[in-house]
Amino acid sequence: MSSAVSTPNDASAVFGDSARRTPPARLGVAVVHDLVTAIVNGEVAPGQTLPPEEKLAQHFGVSRTVVRESVKRVEEKGLITVAPGRGTTVQPTTSWNILDPVVLSVMLENDDALGVLDDVAVIRGSLEGEMSAETARRRSEEELALVQDALKAMEDSLHDPEGFPQADVDFHFLVMTLSGNQLASNITKILFQRARSSSRFIGNQSEDAHKKTLEEHRRVYEAIAAGDPAAAQAAMRAHIIDSWQRRRLPTQRKP
Repeated sequence: MSSAVSTPNDASAVFGDSARRTPPARLGVAVVHDLVTAIVNGEVAPGQTLPPEEKLAQHFGVSRTVVRESVKRVEEKGLITVAPGRGTTVQPTTSWNILDPVVLSVMLENDDALGVLDDVAVIRGSLEGEMSAETARRRSEEELALVQDALKAMEDSLHDPEGFPQADVDFHFLVMTLSGNQLASNITKILFQRARSSSRFIGNQSEDAHKKTLEEHRRVYEAIAAGDPAAAQAAMRAHIIDSWQRRRLPTQRKP
């Protein structure tokens, strides 16, 4: 079989015979991850077609069945389309399921300029701000007591480098739950939990930063206690943006 020649619409060069092959033990999970990575990184651009099953199977060191199932999984994530007679074509970013765990994780893994995490902070600020406002608007005295307890847990763990971040998360998740907006809460939790798996998101942590974070949460609590939706929204949004800027590490932007 003659080797394929790379053209603007052909991704064969990315998945050539000489490339490093995936150990069999990783099989489909790794194939999906590596295909998604190649697309997210731009190694295979929108409009390009992937090599046929046989060539991909040879590249990854797996069976054609594994490749076929892996391609199906990637198609479900919106990154490619498979059309009989036309091959497997990479789709533009507007078609991707950004909330898919693999897609979001790969985007974060390759977020050298921190643009994805910047966007996550903006989206979280908007959604959590709205949910904080709704919590301030509708909370009962019993629910307010729960928020107060969550704030106290942060105060009690201020000097605990492991306990404080968890108390921080618990406060956010409680306010989201009390808002009653299940859709916004689920979207935000997906973004938050995936972002937390990135060392770039965790960033700079110090007791001084924790003190500032605690004070910002106290302002959110006070606005909720006062039944002031606008103040709760502003306090939560400002906290999320400001805390991200405190953690944000210097970036190495690609030329």
